[in-house]
Amino acid sequence: MASQNNSLTSFALQKFRRNFWGVFSLAIIGLIGLISVMAYVLAPDASRNANQMHLSIHSKSPGFKVDMLRIPSGIITEQGALDKLFFGSTNTDTEIPIQSYKVADGNLSYIEYTSDALQGLEKEIELSRFPAGKYNDFIETRTFLFGTDKYGRDYLSRILIGSRISFFIGFIAVIISLVIGLILGSLAGYYGGRIDAVIMWIINVTWSIPTLLMVIAITLALGKGFWQVFIAVGLTMWVEVARVVRGQIISAKELQFVTAARALGFSDYRIITKHILPNIFGPLIVISAANFAAAILIESGLSFLGIGAQPPMASWGAMIKDHYNYIILGKPYLALIPGLCIMLLVMAFMLVGNAFRDALDVKV
Repeated sequence: MASQNNSLTSFALQKFRRNFWGVFSLAIIGLIGLISVMAYVLAPDASRNANQMHLSIHSKSPGFKVDMLRIPSGIITEQGALDKLFFGSTNTDTEIPIQSYKVADGNLSYIEYTSDALQGLEKEIELSRFPAGKYNDFIETRTFLFGTDKYGRDYLSRILIGSRISFFIGFIAVIISLVIGLILGSLAGYYGGRIDAVIMWIINVTWSIPTLLMVIAITLALGKGFWQVFIAVGLTMWVEVARVVRGQIISAKELQFVTAARALGFSDYRIITKHILPNIFGPLIVISAANFAAAILIESGLSFLGIGAQPPMASWGAMIKDHYNYIILGKPYLALIPGLCIMLLVMAFMLVGNAFRDALDVKV
């Protein structure tokens, strides 16, 4: 039996590798996953949530360049490497976009950047504010590859860090839905009778409530926040898993290997976990891939409505909400870039799910 399972698994993997779009989509998912983990390493603005605001350079086009003066605060913050990797750097320095600067009489004189050919304010700062008076180390030309958002934040950094929510919400929501769906679906399908009737009643009631309304209700009950959205989305996606598991177990529990397991005196728990569930693994993979995509779309919708991830946390859905009116103001890319990112990730998961379905179909 073990060798047969191994041969079927290797056969399915061979079929999957022959599916170009499935392999390509899996590579896209892996790349986005790597970007989401290493977001603060890749982001030009590595501050927490890439939240360095410069209102004087708001809504600038991709490729915009400006000289940035960084004034040290003198506050020393200690952060571990893992803290910086996962939560970003704690930046206490003040950053000011400038048009020009000069040094005279021990002072650094600079003119703040302004748009529309206006003359900015001229200000001075003592050179003693800079360590050893090396002011050149604190002035750099910064390029914003994706431009800036309406608050003057680096848009590329916000896109990179926003991938975390959209990517990881899929994992957490799928894990929650699998745990609840497997337990309830297994109990309903294997035991039947009143247990099946009660669980199916719960499934039908949950199924009749629109998903978005249920997520909103759970989110309001748990409160607005990062983890609350993850839990709320996961608690609304178990119904599909439970229905699939129930149907598969009803079909599988009458097969000869299950009857033989009962005759050998195996416990119900062992029969379900060791004999039945491994044989319905294929449909679970497919529905999990679909739930990944659905979770990403639901989170984006919640963020768009303002009850998802809360500012200043970066989220693709919230970025669309903040900039959708720019579509008619001549800068549609501010809403289109996060929209295209959502579309790419959702499509990748759907294509991977279709590829796994074809690979696990023994009739093809």
